[in-house]
Amino acid sequence: MKRLDGKIAFVTGASRGIGKGIALRLAEDGALVAVHYGSSREAADEVVQTITERGGQAFAIGAKLESMPEIMQLIESLQAELVRLTGESRFDILVNNAGIGTSQTLEETTEENFDHIFAVNVKAPFFLVQQSLQLLRNEGRIINISSGVTRIAYPHIMAYNLTKGALNTFTLHLAQMLGPRGITVNAVLPGIVDTDVNASWLHTPEGHKHAAEMSAFGRVGETSDIADVVSFLASPDSRWVTAQLLDATGGSHL
Repeated sequence: MKRLDGKIAFVTGASRGIGKGIALRLAEDGALVAVHYGSSREAADEVVQTITERGGQAFAIGAKLESMPEIMQLIESLQAELVRLTGESRFDILVNNAGIGTSQTLEETTEENFDHIFAVNVKAPFFLVQQSLQLLRNEGRIINISSGVTRIAYPHIMAYNLTKGALNTFTLHLAQMLGPRGITVNAVLPGIVDTDVNASWLHTPEGHKHAAEMSAFGRVGETSDIADVVSFLASPDSRWVTAQLLDATGGSHL
């Protein structure tokens, strides 16, 4: 018996990177996983295929996350697929992982850039939770993927940092709100992780050395490092843990 047998997980931004690692791990733990993608259906289908080949269960659903109509479309697609596969539209675990980054400084950031990153990184998780509250079962789990930049100063990506700070605050207040239902709400704060987003600079001798030196362990983070933390938070073992900001930076900048 696996610890997430009979559970249903909804992971946003799960077609690649950290989200993909989380989807694979939760499926390995026994959950039926809704693999959300923003633009690459092919990548999401590959994640689903990997899960099914390993004996797990998953399905892909796609939608951009920049406006309310798109968010509502995603919720409707999720409900339809869950009803088709399980006979009801309820689920147990929501992982707000989808997000976009920016390399723009405070001086370079335009209003359009600012609005765009806040729409995806803050507005989308907020309204996904709002629209999911009646679908999320009691004793469920909400896990927000934040960032180590809320602890470590990186002023050259200011707007991005602000979005993750907002997600941390959302985590705190949502945890108190949903506590009476037995729903835990926590945030995971990754540091630098070896994903395709970071590949252009991380897969150089200088970049890799610099990133590894930040960690107390002297290495670069892997998606599995983050997925394992999420696995704990998604499981029954985390029942007494809520409103926490779990630093998963590998001890960066201690």
